[in-house]
This record gives sequence, structure tokens and C-alpha cells, in this order.
Amino acid sequence: MDCIFCKIIKGEIPSKVLYEDELVKVIMDVNPTVNGHALIIPKKHYTDYLELDQNIITHIWDVAKKMGPSIMDKLKAKSLTLLVNFGDDQQVKHFHMHLLPNFGTMESKATKTSEEIFSILKD
Repeated sequence: MDCIFCKIIKGEIPSKVLYEDELVKVIMDVNPTVNGHALIIPKKHYTDYLELDQNIITHIWDVAKKMGPSIMDKLKAKSLTLLVNFGDDQQVKHFHMHLLPNFGTMESKATKTSEEIFSILKD
């Protein structure tokens, strides 16, 4: 399988890891649309949300509930969008959830380097 997220999970491709446990890895998006754009990726390959079992669904939401407020607090975001693509909009065919901080200002795109954001969030 030539899945970029599977390679990231295996450590074959480097990533900026914000959180990791036995089921998921939370990483900074390599092409962020906003400052703090992160991805929750299951370690097991699931093509899309239709393949997820209830245990992994629950776990992903639990991680989102932990990571979302933390990202918002550290970056002073006003809100957070949770996004899951499906079908033609799903560019990587490995289920993942986007965590997208919203700042309520003109800061609607990534304006800081990934290194700057990672140093803030990794604490």
C-alpha cells in the first residue's frame, strides 16, 4: 500500500507529532490552511469513515475533545472546526479528521511557519 498517512504512522515520513497513543497520531498538517491546522489519523488504515468501528470512532472523538480545546487555548482561537472529507474531496484515502482553529479575524490562512506553531502547541 502506498498510503502517505500509513508511511507517516510507520515513521517512514517525518511529521510534527502533537499527540500519539496506541490507536491514533495527531500531527500538524504539512499544508496548513490556518495556523494550528492539525490532523487526527488512526494508526490502522481505514479508507473513509464508513469503515470505522465504534471503538475507533469514540476514541477519535475523545482525542478531538482533548486536543481541540488545547489548540484553541494555546493559539488564542475563538472556535474550532472539525472536518472530515468523504468521496472526491478526500485527497488522501486514509480516514483523518482535521482540527481547524478559527480566529474570528482576517487571520483566515496560515500566517506563521509550521515550526512557530509546532513550538507553541507541543508544550
